[in-house]
Amino acid sequence: MPTRRALRAGIGSGLVVSLALAGIAYTHAVSAAPPAADQARTYTNPVSQPAVDTFPDPAMIRGKDGAWYAYGTTNPIFNSKGETGEHILPMLRSTDMATWIYAGDAIAAGATPAWWPGGTRPWAPDIRYVNGSYHLTYALSGGGVALLTSDRPTGPWTDHGLIVPAGGSGCPTGNIDQAMFTDSDGTNYLYWGSYDTICVSAMNADATALTGPVTQVAQGRRAEGAFVVARDGHYYLFFSDGGCCDGAFSGYTVKVGRADNPRGPFVTEDGQPLMDRRSKGGIVAAANGNGFAGPGHNAIQTDLSGQDWLVYHAIPTADPDFPPVNGAGGGRLAALSKRPLMIDRLDWIDGWPVLRAGAGPSSGPQLAPVTEAVAGSTFNDGIPAAWVPDGPGKGQWGLAHDADAQGVLAQSGEPAQPSVFVQAQPVSGDRRVEGDLRLTRAGDSGAVGLAVSDRGPQNRVIAWLDRGRRALVVSVTDHGQTTQTSAPLPASFDFGSWHTVTAEVRGTALTVEVSADRLRDPQATVHAAVPDSPAPGRVGAASLGAPGQADNISAAPLYQPVTQRVADPVPGEFQPAYSDEFDGTGRPESANPAWSWVRGASAAATENGGALTWPTQNGDLHTGNNTASVLLRDAPEGDFVVETKVTFDGTKAAQQAGMVLYENDDRYFKLTHSVLPINGIAGAFTHQTEFGKEGERPTTTPPTAVFNGPMFGGPPAATTWLRLEYHYDAEHQEHDVRMASSTDGSDWTWGGSWSLPVKGKLRIGLVSFGGTGATGSFDYVRTYGVAPR
Repeated sequence: MPTRRALRAGIGSGLVVSLALAGIAYTHAVSAAPPAADQARTYTNPVSQPAVDTFPDPAMIRGKDGAWYAYGTTNPIFNSKGETGEHILPMLRSTDMATWIYAGDAIAAGATPAWWPGGTRPWAPDIRYVNGSYHLTYALSGGGVALLTSDRPTGPWTDHGLIVPAGGSGCPTGNIDQAMFTDSDGTNYLYWGSYDTICVSAMNADATALTGPVTQVAQGRRAEGAFVVARDGHYYLFFSDGGCCDGAFSGYTVKVGRADNPRGPFVTEDGQPLMDRRSKGGIVAAANGNGFAGPGHNAIQTDLSGQDWLVYHAIPTADPDFPPVNGAGGGRLAALSKRPLMIDRLDWIDGWPVLRAGAGPSSGPQLAPVTEAVAGSTFNDGIPAAWVPDGPGKGQWGLAHDADAQGVLAQSGEPAQPSVFVQAQPVSGDRRVEGDLRLTRAGDSGAVGLAVSDRGPQNRVIAWLDRGRRALVVSVTDHGQTTQTSAPLPASFDFGSWHTVTAEVRGTALTVEVSADRLRDPQATVHAAVPDSPAPGRVGAASLGAPGQADNISAAPLYQPVTQRVADPVPGEFQPAYSDEFDGTGRPESANPAWSWVRGASAAATENGGALTWPTQNGDLHTGNNTASVLLRDAPEGDFVVETKVTFDGTKAAQQAGMVLYENDDRYFKLTHSVLPINGIAGAFTHQTEFGKEGERPTTTPPTAVFNGPMFGGPPAATTWLRLEYHYDAEHQEHDVRMASSTDGSDWTWGGSWSLPVKGKLRIGLVSFGGTGATGSFDYVRTYGVAPR
């Protein structure tokens, strides 16, 4: 069994998976079932290094030239090379999603738009491909969302100004952190919002302006960074909450809800509406104690095997902050966090996404995304000799050139019967075939297709973009008998611009999708069946009745889906010497001398009837304001789990009750049911399962106590069960503490981990403070060992 650190970091011993394609066997051993990754190739996070020092809020797209492009928030990307300023919306390029090079800035430092307000630092870009144009939206630091477009992924860019105003957008939120999405009916949507509401509005057909009503789709403390995908009939809204940018104290966490409509209502896996103001479960990625804090602000990318990858940033806790730098909007920026680009395998288990089967962000070598096909070509270096034409019009296939796509495979004629251009070497087995397709002459008929498997006119599978039928048509011909299955394309579908068609063959099941940008927003999906025992077939392009072009054709072993999550911690042997059922009477330290107080006894805290009742104090435990009492007892040696059950009736902001692992006032971990305000909505508040830490921020001189960017766990209830799992990380000399919560004591939501360098021993404690007027009632404190996993 892999160790806890191995699960967090990377590859361990475990399941072996074999795939075959074109007679080649692929075998991998990893800690959880892997995708069909390139056998010999690995990557290590952060993938943006050594190209750049930092790359926050990343977005990614595969360009029509076959390379991947990433876009990041304005940041000091070359600080380690001696630069003292920032680059505005930097861009990266890669041919394998793991090794990146700097590709310029979307906006040059001396070419900022005149309409920008003073002090603007553009944030959080999102990239899409709409009707033959790359759409790069970005947020202004003072609020508002702007749009750039280009016919190439790195510009030059055309400025379209604001598409969401800084104020008065119809959404009670910070008007930043936007992402587009195109639905299967062709409607373009824009999601946006930060601290603490996320909204959506439809856009016009050109995706250059908002149209129609604005709908609130999520609320929550510090919720932001929406990203939506469609999968298996559902819409998934990813978002991040917690603090994005507080160095090693950043609590950013990626979460998700799903819906049957792009406007919601979205709910978590446990059925909690995202419009519920309480903290949310649905955790996709959270810090796991492996040296990275605050994983968040995600996008999604898919490799050639069909495996999805979470694209996100995280903060290296050993080197979390820049020195003061010159901001792109003027002035000096102090303690700016380093947030490099990370990627990790995104698994879909029982219909819900989770990072690396629940193991969280990786820090060690990982099997790389599949970006090299076993068959296919980008045609950027011409047509490979192994490719051959077949059928009518075979003499009219050739190479064309495009400023964006570079070399493309082109059919210049109008063949009356299907004409194909395929790679001579056949492929077989479970596979994913994809290609970019378009028609090149105006009209109302003709089709361009992706040959998924071709053995001649009597035995072939072709996925067509059929302009005459305005449909995605899958044609399966077996021994001369043809079956066609189709799905309508939107009325706005532009057959003259590039669209990516993907075909996944798993056993006898065939799934075909078409989208503009491979960002999990299909405009049509077809499910069909292929013959029981198909012989190896060739992949390539097809044309019928009109000139067409194809590019970036590939076939790769289909990814192997992960079906089981990494096990959550399980309490081990009960440790009564470090537990208390509160079945005495009077003061807790009198009923059980194992308890003691920090800052004197709170006279109102008493045991009675099997519970410790503790009215909230008018005090605090936060950096220099340490006025609240803490009730403490020793913790056991080694790893342990401690649990309490607390009933809490807070109604005012800052009131809280819960549990701590405490060394002193400036070094502790705290898990509480807390009441916090909702930003943007006057008088509104939210109940949160709040998990934070306080410790020294090493980049300040002298080091200062900091409590910033808490994580938020699952929703609290009137009675909430809280758990803290303690692990001593001997390799890094750290306390690692992970949180969990439950509303019934049975089903637990496990969240992220905080870490602190070991200096002293932690003790188990309880707190109840944040202003008078509420009561925390604790049924027990129970301590356990940690069961093997």
